[in-house]
Amino acid sequence: MQIHPLITDSASLAALIERLATHDFVAVDTEFMRENSYWPDLCLLQIASPEEAAAIDPKADGLDLQPLWDLLVHNEDVLKVFHAGGQDVEIVVNMTGKVPHPLFDTQVAAMALGYGEQVGYSNLIESMLGHTLDKGARFTDWSRRPLDKRQIDYAIGDVTHLATIFPKMVAKLRRTNRGQWLDEEMERLADLSSFVFAPEEAWKRLKLPSRNPVVLGRLKAIAAWREVEARGKNLPRGRIIKDDTLNELAAHPPRTQDDLGKVRGLSAGWRNNDIGARLMNAITTAKPLEPDELPDREPRRPGLTKDAALVSDLLKLLLKIRAKEAGVAPKLIARSDELEALAAGVRKDLAILSGWRFEEFGRDALDLVEGRLAFATENGKLKMTRTLETAE
Repeated sequence: MQIHPLITDSASLAALIERLATHDFVAVDTEFMRENSYWPDLCLLQIASPEEAAAIDPKADGLDLQPLWDLLVHNEDVLKVFHAGGQDVEIVVNMTGKVPHPLFDTQVAAMALGYGEQVGYSNLIESMLGHTLDKGARFTDWSRRPLDKRQIDYAIGDVTHLATIFPKMVAKLRRTNRGQWLDEEMERLADLSSFVFAPEEAWKRLKLPSRNPVVLGRLKAIAAWREVEARGKNLPRGRIIKDDTLNELAAHPPRTQDDLGKVRGLSAGWRNNDIGARLMNAITTAKPLEPDELPDREPRRPGLTKDAALVSDLLKLLLKIRAKEAGVAPKLIARSDELEALAAGVRKDLAILSGWRFEEFGRDALDLVEGRLAFATENGKLKMTRTLETAE
């Protein structure tokens, strides 16, 4: 594979993208900094085809990145391959407003191939290629210039290995007929709503302190306030105010701005500064949530009786057995909340009751819940016993 010098000029980038666009897929990775900012600071982007690889310096003066963005978000003929690509995709969304598409995440694919849940990149490379990756540049400050050869080589290595293992993974998926299993997962990863949301929706991402409409109304207002402050100042949310403090303010709101100085997690300066005034305005103008805004008591997790809780435990055991037999990570097949819902009597809108998940696990899970399947032991080994005709 040809490895290019660091790309810092528009002509070289345009020529590279033109060549990459002729391939079926490209491997993509990024290096960024976000410890002290709300928005990730893109410092380097690496990209590779089976024939060539390069690192691109987005901080280079005058570099036109538009051809790169066009390839990633507009070219539907080229598959974009990431590993655990959530944050990489987020950066592209921040830059373009769109999700790279079509996309493929090798960490998700690894679950279908028996490499476990959330397998790390270095472990996957070692398992598939027998290579031990150099981790010496992991803690590089990628925003500092110039970058030395070792740093660039380290960064490019991520996509050269990714471009090598991807065809191997596809071949394994085809041999096991599991490629279709991943279509739904990849489309879910490409859902723009996972990366873009209005400040007014920020409260839904928090652990809710109460179901009281008044409390949740305040939480909605001050979570939106924090989101606006964090984005405007380009600071991490926790640097504005931590989640625990946010919940405390929603549950026990101060009466005056002067009272903010008594709140744990806020400095005394909030008694009379501008940000404190804006926070108090959010608190005092908050309105209770409307009935249709209230979250479900337990989304898709109905209250379990003691017996249903035991059934849920049996379903988790069955999931482990079936996942081991299939050689896939249990998480790819079913989530705990789905098992609890099934145990509690839910039969609609459960992923495990349709498609390949039903064939691999859902049918047996339903049979177990409805008494057509039972656990038994034989010679000290656990086995499943069919008691009645299976569900269709």
